[in-house]
Amino acid sequence: MSAPTRDQAWALLCEWTESESLRRHALGVEAGMRAYARQFDEDEELYAVTGLLHDLDYERHPDLETGHPRMALEEFRRRGYPDELVDAVAGHAEFLEVPRETRLAKTLYAVDELSGFIAACSLMRPTGIEGMKPKSVKKKLKQPSFAASVDRGQIERGAAELGVDFDEHVQVVIDAMAERAEQLGLSAQQVSGAAR
Repeated sequence: MSAPTRDQAWALLCEWTESESLRRHALGVEAGMRAYARQFDEDEELYAVTGLLHDLDYERHPDLETGHPRMALEEFRRRGYPDELVDAVAGHAEFLEVPRETRLAKTLYAVDELSGFIAACSLMRPTGIEGMKPKSVKKKLKQPSFAASVDRGQIERGAAELGVDFDEHVQVVIDAMAERAEQLGLSAQQVSGAAR
C-alpha cells in the first residue's frame, strides 16, 4: 500500500471539492504538516498528502452523523492508501473516537483547527498573515465570538498531544502558512484588496 503522490492527492481533492475556501484550508493544513514533517524528520510527502486529503468528503458529505470523514475513509481504503494515512484522517474527527497513536495522526489533529483559525485571524489584519505573531492569535482565541465555530479546546489538546510548546506550535503553523500566503489568499495585498 502506498500513499498517493502530491499531484494525485491534489487532483483527488479538486475532484471532490469545488469550494475555494475548502481547498485553501486543505493547502493550509498541508503547509503545517510539511513543516512538522521536516521538524520531526518524517516522510514529508505522506504528511503533505494526509493534510491535503483530511477533509476530502466534507463538501459532498458534511453530515457528521453519517458522512464526513467516513466516505473519505472508504475511498482511501478502496484506493489502497496506507493505514497510517487512513487512521490519521479518522483520528482528526474526535466524534469517531479513533485513538491518535501515530505522530502523523497527532500532527494532523494539532494542525487542522489551528490552521483554519490562523487563516481567519489573517483576514482581519491589514497585513494578512505577514508578520503575525502567536500573541495576536492567542488574543483572538480568547474572544469566543471570533471564529466561533473553531473548537478552542481542540487547538489546545492538539498541541498538548503533540508534545509541543503552544506558542512554538502556533509559530510553526504561522510560518508554514506565511510561506504560501499568496496560494492561501492571505497576503497583505490580497487581504487589503478583499477589504475594499
